[in-house]
Amino acid sequence: MRKKTAKTYDIISIGDTSLDVFLKVSDASLLCSLDKENCWFCLNYTEKVPVADIHFTPGGNACNNAVGSSRLGLRTALYTFLGDDDSGRRILSHIKKEGVASDYIRVEKNNPTNYSTVLVYKTDRTILVYHDPRPYNLPRLAPSTWIYLTSLGKGFGKIHDKLIAYLKKDGVKLAFNPGTHQLLAGRKALDPMLKLCDLLILNKEETQTVLGNHDGKMPMKDMLRNLHHLGPDTVVITDGANGAYGYDGAHSYRMPPMPAKIVERTGAGDAFSTGLLAALARGLHLQEALMWGSANSASVIEQIGPQAGLLTLEQMEKRCKSCARVCKKI
Repeated sequence: MRKKTAKTYDIISIGDTSLDVFLKVSDASLLCSLDKENCWFCLNYTEKVPVADIHFTPGGNACNNAVGSSRLGLRTALYTFLGDDDSGRRILSHIKKEGVASDYIRVEKNNPTNYSTVLVYKTDRTILVYHDPRPYNLPRLAPSTWIYLTSLGKGFGKIHDKLIAYLKKDGVKLAFNPGTHQLLAGRKALDPMLKLCDLLILNKEETQTVLGNHDGKMPMKDMLRNLHHLGPDTVVITDGANGAYGYDGAHSYRMPPMPAKIVERTGAGDAFSTGLLAALARGLHLQEALMWGSANSASVIEQIGPQAGLLTLEQMEKRCKSCARVCKKI
């Protein structure tokens, strides 16, 4: 890691932030297609539906990464937008308490904070999302070893363009975990970032979208190599219950999921990316980094919300040491 000096960071996280409310619902049902490929979450129309439990927490991919990275001992800053409202003030207070620098947090006086309602049913969830349009304009950033670029809304291209100049000028490493709007923009919009990318993190479905492989029949090792050919030095693909896979240009690896008592799955992917990147930022090998990602993810799904289970450095080392599952070459 780069030597820490004033206004120098290990990771600057860039992306949207929201306040999430989790509502645990039991009086509901699922309606699924015969092949179980598609399911619909059903509530009684026009009726009051009782809620068994409620939790409020800051969320959003970048915010989750910044908080998780700080807990793992890294000097972290966050670029994001908040509204000048109760939700925004609640998030800002939380971020500061977690040790995340707020230098690049922009507060908009006339626009609300992003908000999500997460309906938790059994161990899965349905998310109702409100994202306010943001006037993205990347500020001058302090030196950082890594940038973690993740989910942004419409108009994200302004961030991408300025970020490219920053990365080239200062030799900063880029970890890229694109969000929905970035992926929907297509390869032409993604290619400049992919070519500069030191670490690309996607799930299997996102990988199929980027590669144009919608039938799902491409072997995992081929998907890893094809992503690598797009420019990233290291690529990682997560695949739910099948674990996570990584490729560093020389070897492919698979890390099975670590054991966990599943309570709620929101934030599992962010926790994985956070543990993975924190390990790499600390100079660990990709195999160890995949273990850190799996451990962080397992801890998060044992609690409600994307941040409650994020591990500290001491907890991470203990969890990895006690787990019998290891990352192996494939």
